[in-house]
Amino acid sequence: MDIPRLVIAAAHSSSGKTTLATGLMAWLTRQGYSVQGFKVGPDYIDPAYHQLVTGRPGCNLDEWFLGADGVKEAFVRACRGADIAIVEGVMGLFDGYGSQGTGSTASIAKILNAPVLVVLDVRSLARTAAALVRGLQVFDPDLHLAGVIVNRVGSPRHAAMVKQAIEENCALPVLAVLPSWSDLALPERHLGLKPVFEQMEQVKQLVDTLVDRLSGALDADRLWQIARTAVPVSGVRPAIWGDRDAGAKTFRLGVVYDEAFNFYYWDGLDYLATLGAELVFCRALDGRLPADLDGLYIGGGFPEMFASRLATNRQFMADLKEYYSRGLPVYAECGGLMYLCRELVDLDGEGHCMAGLIPARCIMQKRRAALGYVTAHTTRPTLLGPAGTVLKGHEFHYSTLQYDGTPPSPALEMQQAFATATSSGGYAAGNLFASYLHLHWAANPRAALNFSRACRQYARREKKGGGGEHVMA
Repeated sequence: MDIPRLVIAAAHSSSGKTTLATGLMAWLTRQGYSVQGFKVGPDYIDPAYHQLVTGRPGCNLDEWFLGADGVKEAFVRACRGADIAIVEGVMGLFDGYGSQGTGSTASIAKILNAPVLVVLDVRSLARTAAALVRGLQVFDPDLHLAGVIVNRVGSPRHAAMVKQAIEENCALPVLAVLPSWSDLALPERHLGLKPVFEQMEQVKQLVDTLVDRLSGALDADRLWQIARTAVPVSGVRPAIWGDRDAGAKTFRLGVVYDEAFNFYYWDGLDYLATLGAELVFCRALDGRLPADLDGLYIGGGFPEMFASRLATNRQFMADLKEYYSRGLPVYAECGGLMYLCRELVDLDGEGHCMAGLIPARCIMQKRRAALGYVTAHTTRPTLLGPAGTVLKGHEFHYSTLQYDGTPPSPALEMQQAFATATSSGGYAAGNLFASYLHLHWAANPRAALNFSRACRQYARREKKGGGGEHVMA
């Protein structure tokens, strides 16, 4: 695929990648271009910022989930109808896993034949900034490092020194020299950035200001010249989605999507759509659960921040219990798992009544409970397939479960990727499956197919006036 593209990278985290990538997408969109945003890795918060400013779903490019061929396929699918693609990197440019940095920003850039712009935080640096850029240049000669955006300069003299050092010693253009702009910092929380859904108006105002400032600081002509140097993505083949496209809808899948639950991989939802899912978005914070669903998906999010509001919407919980008792397939991950517990204890130690489908208390902690990629297998038949079904997921949570009485047998045996640590977890009972794992459905095609079959089976039973317990397809 031949589309102009840029990867926005950095030497380390907290350099301003998300702010600048989002601002750049907004600036291009307001120039009249259709912009497709991407995020390297499993992050589900940053893509929501991209979606807000571009009007297109933000997508993830994760080599561990999708492999190199899957990354290419996902990129090409998402870019249909776009004029330019902007890929926001993750951590430092070469930070990935394994000795070769698989899954890093640099690895994704090479898979996509994309030029890279480095955002360089130059606080307390002058000529040394050029040494850092030069190191990034020579570390991997196959990477197309094409330019630099200098961030957080302290004065005009400082800006001139850094710009001159980089351009003279690295032969790279400096596309912008930006001050600290501390008033434009995006607010953070324990899982990273505060989700855009909780501060929509604030983020819109921030983006307006950011676009105005970038307009006077960015070398737009050079940026487009660099973006157009991207070599067409080669070797694209139907590795995951195949030749399927979202066609005839065979079952209605409810997706809880509100301020409390919004951590979804949009390519994963797209994959379910190719299997026949008609996505029906609903809210647990207010309103009712739609009555004509054939399955329900409750994703991750921050239910602990909205626990009191969730607890007061007893009607949604009553609907959920009723349809669950009739056999509605219910799949929940992380925040969804927390919501399905009997009680959620927030960071202040206050308990809130939740849906009660899982006989446990979910207790928030000050320290992180888990983080990282996980390979798991089911210990018995579940919504996702027979015993031994392999799952690839990602964990990131600050809560733990305390079951009522004797803990049930775990539904999953898990091993942390690139480590020897193992654990068990997950809850499965009849037509319910819940765990802390965030699944990318396109990376778990067998589980996605089994879940889809369970939803279609329920739909057929309902049309016949059946109901009752879930039976594995």
